[in-house]
Amino acid sequence: MGFLSDTLAEGLTDGTGWVLLLLVVVSLAVRLTPGSDRSLLRAPWLLMALHLLLVPAAGLLALLQAATRDEVHLAALALALLSAINASTVLVFGVALPWVGLRLSRIFQDVATAVASVIAIFSLLSRAGFNVSGIVATSAVLTAVIGFSLKDTLGNVIGGLALHTDKSISIGDWIKVGDVAGRVVEIRWRYTAVETRNWETLIVPNGVITGEKVLVLGRRRGKPQQWRRWVWFNVDYRFSPELVIAAVDQALNDAPIENVAADPVPHCVLMDLHESFGRYAARYWLTDLFRDDPTDSVVRRRIYFALERAGIPLSMARQELFLHDEEKRRRQLEADEQARRYRAVSRIDLFRPLEEEDRRFLAERLHYAPFAPNEVLTHQGAAGHWLYLVVDGEASARVAADGSLEKEVARLHPGDFFGEMALLTGAPRTATVVAVTPVEAYRLDAEAFREIIHRRPSIAEPVAEILARRRLELDAVRGDLDQEAHRRRLAAAKVDLLGKIRDFFKLSASPEDGLRRAAH
Repeated sequence: MGFLSDTLAEGLTDGTGWVLLLLVVVSLAVRLTPGSDRSLLRAPWLLMALHLLLVPAAGLLALLQAATRDEVHLAALALALLSAINASTVLVFGVALPWVGLRLSRIFQDVATAVASVIAIFSLLSRAGFNVSGIVATSAVLTAVIGFSLKDTLGNVIGGLALHTDKSISIGDWIKVGDVAGRVVEIRWRYTAVETRNWETLIVPNGVITGEKVLVLGRRRGKPQQWRRWVWFNVDYRFSPELVIAAVDQALNDAPIENVAADPVPHCVLMDLHESFGRYAARYWLTDLFRDDPTDSVVRRRIYFALERAGIPLSMARQELFLHDEEKRRRQLEADEQARRYRAVSRIDLFRPLEEEDRRFLAERLHYAPFAPNEVLTHQGAAGHWLYLVVDGEASARVAADGSLEKEVARLHPGDFFGEMALLTGAPRTATVVAVTPVEAYRLDAEAFREIIHRRPSIAEPVAEILARRRLELDAVRGDLDQEAHRRRLAAAKVDLLGKIRDFFKLSASPEDGLRRAAH
């Protein structure tokens, strides 16, 4: 065994420095590689530390002429060899392959390390004079016994290799196993780790994934990752399906919704007919599968506000019990709502020329129109014969010129109104208005104002003056005007708008109007 001791001692002396150099080079390479996993360096450095602990122990045993000195030398050399193999696989799989754009799963590195380690250890034992063929023959019997007792574990290992080979499931996929859904974050020898939305990690044996049905969410060949979602709601039979579907479809498609695909377009369908209501579903395709419940919530809000604007309530139970106190409370709520509407009308300078009776009439004709954040209240250039009164929330008025990007020209707050040109002249919308926060508004149709102006034609002139001022305020955003130019523009705008109001509501012109036009 003296020859063996000399050989091992020489290997320890020469090999340790080279392995240490290799470890230093690999460590630097890993640190310089973006996205590399530094935890891969733990195993080779741990093996090297154990090797360095055994080196002085082997030297001490050699000085003492202990009987176990050769075995300790052999163990030390084996640890150095395993450290070098681990470092080499880290260099190949963790640095070199990612550098050329090829990232393989951890399981391939583990397999390569295991195979190389077994070959190296058998070669080392053979050079040390051990009967390797006898070990192999004995290990074959042991392998059969161990394989039978560990067949489930081996099945999981083979399943892991199969997953990597056929790419049926990859890291980043969203899968559903049983009633649990989550994102695949790791595929190891024995198991696949799945992180759920509840901040849990499900450990699924690979044999289960390869042996049972697993649903891969949001995947279709040749298409981006997106998953169809269903949002259910009920509406009773007082309202036709055409009205319900049209209101919801417009709300879902009028303005983009974050994490909702534009293709296929979201849509509403009537899914079932129950005893007292129709069962509807809004269907959309989710692009970020982690944001399922928050996106469902945004879609529900769009549905709720759309139905509110259309005057379509969600269904109630057929049996409704109204006690005396409840009926009294309902009447009080109606009175409060009517007072709120009257205050909203009275705050608007456009209706200042009206009598109190006229303002109360308009308050009764208002329609409740709530909007969710990012919903479009009006589109620039669109037709619409109604005016909006903002009573709560904040909206942004934006103007686009010559197809350019929209520019914000005003912020609308409670007490503001817009759409007066459409109400009084039938002109297209001059700006796009988008809800910044949840917005509560009232909508006034042109027909309601038509009754007022036919009863009192004289209010057309002060209303036209107010409209002219508001038009110039909007124009001032695009260019500065001096005082004289502002006065001339105001007078001209008033005459122009007065004529349009009279034409729109079919009012006869007074002689004074002709004199004013001649003067200007």
